[in-house]
Amino acid sequence: MAEAGRSMVLWDIDRTLLYVGDIDRQVYRETFAEIVGRPAERLPTRGTGATMPLAIRSLLLHNGVPASEVSRLLPRMVELLPQRLAAHEEDLRKRGVLMPGAVSALKAVHEQTHCVSTVVTGNLKPNALLKLRAFGLDTSLDAEIGGYSSDDEHRPALVSIAQRRAQAKLRAGFTRSNTVIIGDSREDVRTGIDGGASIIGIASGKTTARELASAGADVVLDSLEDVPRLLEEITTVTSSKS
Repeated sequence: MAEAGRSMVLWDIDRTLLYVGDIDRQVYRETFAEIVGRPAERLPTRGTGATMPLAIRSLLLHNGVPASEVSRLLPRMVELLPQRLAAHEEDLRKRGVLMPGAVSALKAVHEQTHCVSTVVTGNLKPNALLKLRAFGLDTSLDAEIGGYSSDDEHRPALVSIAQRRAQAKLRAGFTRSNTVIIGDSREDVRTGIDGGASIIGIASGKTTARELASAGADVVLDSLEDVPRLLEEITTVTSSKS
């Protein structure tokens, strides 16, 4: 019998929990140069929330790689990208920063017995785990049941992937009514609307609180620092929809 009364909390990573600055962009540069054989002149736009496979596709096309070559080169770049990020693991710890309130918020949600806390992210799974471990955040999340761009380049599809994984592991049903995304971008909002989750927007990235609300976020907070408010809003949005 499925366990009743549980809620799934899907955390975005970049600019919601942590920020690694130019490290991701450096990794894109290194990967492009190795696979294509020349430097990239144009890099993916910052802070959009696009999945890594889509960002790589854009990187290739915007740097003059013929469309006919993209399907051949993209899988090679997807395979190499985590290796390149792993080489910067020490840089992640030294140059990356935690977003305000991230540690306390993650811990508090993790301690709620009715909450299942994991991630839905545009990162490839190995990249996501590297970032989370670099900051010690992995202990407050069940990364096994998350949704990653390794699973699907279409970000809204990652919600149902995480829900199915959680249901298989925990024998609890997860739907739009008891699933919430916590994220900082319009893409996080779109992921919830199209993928099947409520959205708590955090105005900690490049998207303003007004823009998050206009995009359709159910709730918008300035940061993760007000943990009691965050817990209250999680309870509200996962119990008010049918």
